[in-house]
Amino acid sequence: MPPRSGPTGDRRSLDAVKVMCAMSGGVDSSVAALLLKEQGHEVVGVTMKLWGGDSDTGCCSVSDVDDARRVAQQLDIDHLVFNFGDDFDEHVVNPYVQAHVDGITPNPCIECNRSVKFARLAERADLLGFDAVATGHHAAIGRLPDGTLTLERGHDDKKDQSYVVHMLDQAQLARTLFPVGGMDKSEVRARAADIDLRTADKPDSQDVCFITKSDGRETFLGDRIPFRRGSVVDMVGTRVGEVESVEMVTVGQRKGLGLPGGGPKRYVVDVDVSNQVVTVGDDADLLRTALDVHSLSWVAGPVEGDVRVQCSAHGATRTGHLTFVDDDAHVEWSEPQRRVAPGQSVVFYDDSDRRVLGGGICA
Repeated sequence: MPPRSGPTGDRRSLDAVKVMCAMSGGVDSSVAALLLKEQGHEVVGVTMKLWGGDSDTGCCSVSDVDDARRVAQQLDIDHLVFNFGDDFDEHVVNPYVQAHVDGITPNPCIECNRSVKFARLAERADLLGFDAVATGHHAAIGRLPDGTLTLERGHDDKKDQSYVVHMLDQAQLARTLFPVGGMDKSEVRARAADIDLRTADKPDSQDVCFITKSDGRETFLGDRIPFRRGSVVDMVGTRVGEVESVEMVTVGQRKGLGLPGGGPKRYVVDVDVSNQVVTVGDDADLLRTALDVHSLSWVAGPVEGDVRVQCSAHGATRTGHLTFVDDDAHVEWSEPQRRVAPGQSVVFYDDSDRRVLGGGICA
């Protein structure tokens, strides 16, 4: 069969293949499945049941599973539900809880992508004889003249999700498809509306799926770990307030610190959970000239030198000079930047600010 053009967010030329499309119940993954079917691929929709507790947001609620199933029916494709709850607990929920015990600010959605969505799902796809796994992420995959695959930002800068899939390597990219990565979000919704998909107007998920809107993070963690009061001190060690739970505080936080109103803005500069001390300072006290990153992963091998660095899902990138210290990375900022909370993902882009080089976790 002659090669077909790849999905919109994929610049490779692909023959028709058997694709497992992860369907979260949202509009992006719904349209991803639609596009794949239109391109002649054999598509099966799969919804991962990850969280067994209460959920009223994200991709784990009963209504999300039902939305995915109904969309699959509309598209006339098979739909399967895989229960990866044990993996989700082991690799996402339990580390999330432990991170707060250790005074670290975790990125659970990235760990879910790393250990479940692009690991366990690929294993299941292999077992069932699928050629590729597709998701509704707004990211793109290209190929260099030498055959190296690239991971790039999605076309819609406001919805770009390359940051949260930065851990994908060459082997994973070779079997991954991002069908909506070349589209604006408005185009995605328009395609869904064209055929009256039930998810066409569904709001985007913005929250951690296992943290309910009704109870919140404090209730979730409070049911699992003991909270301890912490002293709030200024930069010279003078006690200026108290927090009810030091485990709930993160670097950069400004509110909820028990400080009197009316004074200058003060931010959390450091959290010492073991000694139950939170240090606050002004904006200048947050500035750092360098950043250390561990648990590195690379799209196509390690890179040194000047890179663009992104430290939050939709944050701006800044220029830094990347070198290695043993197995970790050291970034010297071109100009001082606010301190990044330990545990947050740090992603490196090339000088075009479009192509992902790799990333890791802030030390």
